[in-house]
Amino acid sequence: MKSALHGKAISAVEVSSLGPEGFWLLVDERQLFVPFKEFPWFQDARIREIMLMERPSPHHLRWPDLDIDLAVESIEHPDRFPLRSRARPKQRQRAPARPIKA
Repeated sequence: MKSALHGKAISAVEVSSLGPEGFWLLVDERQLFVPFKEFPWFQDARIREIMLMERPSPHHLRWPDLDIDLAVESIEHPDRFPLRSRARPKQRQRAPARPIKA
């Protein structure tokens, strides 16, 4: 006798490493590199914005805080998706550092 599975079976995805050139994703059992050169929308993002992602379907990744949606295939084969935006998001205004009181 087999039990029926409930809900969608979607494997997890996570950021496994982050560096100055881009970040690595663990998708199913594959490591995929997301270079900032190819995906400039992530370059000025905060770490927590990159780390917070969703996987609405097996072939679709979403970063809700950055309003970025990518097909997994576009990361695996960026050469197949030549029409990429070269626009970079506006630089975030950082609050000035407060002086430390002695």
